[in-house]
Amino acid sequence: MAQVQRSQRRTRTGTVVSDRMDKTITVAVERQVKHAIYGKYITKTTKYMAHDETNDANNGDKVLIMSTRPLSKRKSWRLVEVLERAK
Repeated sequence: MAQVQRSQRRTRTGTVVSDRMDKTITVAVERQVKHAIYGKYITKTTKYMAHDETNDANNGDKVLIMSTRPLSKRKSWRLVEVLERAK
């Protein structure tokens, strides 16, 4: 039987805005969207709950998260790595 290749999972880069929960962080991901009528670029922010098994990330850290199976009602992302520590 042929080996089935799994597709690439979605990744996002964002900033940790909350690390108060055990093994969970909240990551704010910003994106630029062009306004349909005025053409001006607007910054939109989406917050994702991500699984952090070792409680490694802290507030202000820049992190890379990846989609995964649902771990709870709102948590479907997991921490891949901390890209930059907060100063």
